[in-house]
Parts: sequence; C-alpha cells; structure tokens
Amino acid sequence: MQFTVRDWMIDLVVFVDPDIPVTDALATMRRRYINSLIVNKSPNNPEYGIITSTDVCDKIVASERNPAQVKVSEIMTSPVISVPADMPVADCAKLMHEKKIHHLPVVNSAGMVVGMISATDFLVVAEAMGRKGERALS
Repeated sequence: MQFTVRDWMIDLVVFVDPDIPVTDALATMRRRYINSLIVNKSPNNPEYGIITSTDVCDKIVASERNPAQVKVSEIMTSPVISVPADMPVADCAKLMHEKKIHHLPVVNSAGMVVGMISATDFLVVAEAMGRKGERALS
C-alpha cells in the first residue's frame, strides 16, 4: 500500500488576513492548538502565504519585535510551497527535507487549499509503517 498526503493531512485549515497584527494570529494559533496559519489572498497579497511558529520565533522573538506592531504580511512566507493531496507521502517528506520546511498546505486539483501536513504528522506515518511492516512508502 502506498500512502498519500491525503491519508495523513489535517483537513482543518485556518486562514487569517495578511493585515492583522501578529498578536491576533498568535491568539488564533494558541486557541486552536496549531503551529501554522494560511494567510489569505488580498489586493496587496495576490498569493496565499503561511505563518508558522518558526516565523514567530525567528522574526518576532529573536528579532525583539513587538508582535502588536507587526502585520502578519511582514513575517509570512509567500507564495507558499504546496503539495497535491494525491502525492505519495514519501515524496512529500523528501520535499520538506530538501526545502527545510515543516508545514505544507495541501491543494486539490483546482489549487484550493484543502488541508495541511506538517513534520509532526510524519510521526504517525512512521508508526503506521512499522505496525504494517512497510519497508518503504513508494
């Protein structure tokens, strides 16, 4: 059996506006117990973006910036790298490793964001591989 991203993605995707303060995004992340948010497209932001806990660490805390005075658009990554839902999960893991990223939006055939997969999801993938005796994902 070949696992796909669809098998392991989280289908709860939380979107935020690029013009809100980072403090609002942080509150959403904390309340939802998530480590990333998709940033909506807007007239000033024609592509989806992503803000992650790593962005907050690197671009707010380590830089000693006040998150109440910084907009999400200032620290987000855009455009985002995304993966199709039918991608083999091993290929997804390789892409994340190569690009040194930990969160990927999952898109459908129309390019709409339908889920998220993160590095921590691969803990469960690896456990399932071991329990089913899978030698490889592809």
